[in-house]
Amino acid sequence: MSVIAEISIPATEFELGRIMDVSDSGTVELESLVPTGERAVPFFWVYGADFEAFEETVFEAPSVDDLVQIDTYDDRVLYTFEWSVENDAVFRAIRGVNAYILNATGTGESWRFELRFPSHDAMSTFQERCREGDIGFEVIRVYNPSKPDLGPWFGLTERQREAIVLAVEEGYYDIPRDCTTVELAEQLDISDQAVTERLRRAIVRLVTNTILTSADR
Repeated sequence: MSVIAEISIPATEFELGRIMDVSDSGTVELESLVPTGERAVPFFWVYGADFEAFEETVFEAPSVDDLVQIDTYDDRVLYTFEWSVENDAVFRAIRGVNAYILNATGTGESWRFELRFPSHDAMSTFQERCREGDIGFEVIRVYNPSKPDLGPWFGLTERQREAIVLAVEEGYYDIPRDCTTVELAEQLDISDQAVTERLRRAIVRLVTNTILTSADR
């Protein structure tokens, strides 16, 4: 079963992020990435950047061939170039687990990827390869695309989300605990037993709709 993950990676942690240096003012949005054997042809929009400085940085990269402007507007330019994927640990890891890039947006500080992995195991392998390459990353969100009705809260109801967020914020899951279910119940205006049951159901839904795979069931 496939899984989609949103991941943030510092721009300096992988080669394409370093090549596409748009400083603090610009944004890069990957439109498509066409593989051609050991090389790839990315098509990407650059918004609000110093385009001359950006082009100089890209041309200096030894792994890049022939930067080309495809379309030009007042505030954005569509570029493409031929580039060696083998020099980039992140893209090698993506290709190595047969993941698909659904979306990728970057700034001078970090890039945010939306990746579709063929399985949870493939996502775990990708993460391990990033760690082996000393690539820092943050997993922002993971969800199962086969359950489109889950909504933005991984299947949690509004009340379940309210309860579990409050429990985390108030330190219920800290060691030692900073609050009790009685204190949570007072804030939620429900019984102690209702808080316990609501949290239990919330955790079951989160695990079922995020990290639990079909092989685990």
